[in-house]
Amino acid sequence: MKSIAILTSGGDCPGLNAVIRAIVKRSLPRGYQCLGLLDGWAGLIEGRARPLDGAAIRGMIHVGGTILGTSRTNVLKDEATIQQAFQRFKDLGLHALVAIGGEG
Repeated sequence: MKSIAILTSGGDCPGLNAVIRAIVKRSLPRGYQCLGLLDGWAGLIEGRARPLDGAAIRGMIHVGGTILGTSRTNVLKDEATIQQAFQRFKDLGLHALVAIGGEG
């Protein structure tokens, strides 16, 4: 099965959960499995993820902030961190990554 990872990065802001929900709702019927990376880029680097399915997004449209957490981890800080992120991407079997939010 094809997998898409979603993360939220930078400062918390309204609408992040609505975007997460929209991605999951559009991806599942097209045969994609969705994973939420916890605490932004830190979740990718550390391999911390949770499945996002219909049950996980039900009722979240009215919840502020982000159900995934966020951080200001700089994935581009050095070559080692970049390579670690690429390796986790492969380890998780991802086909795509959607980063939502601002600089962080």
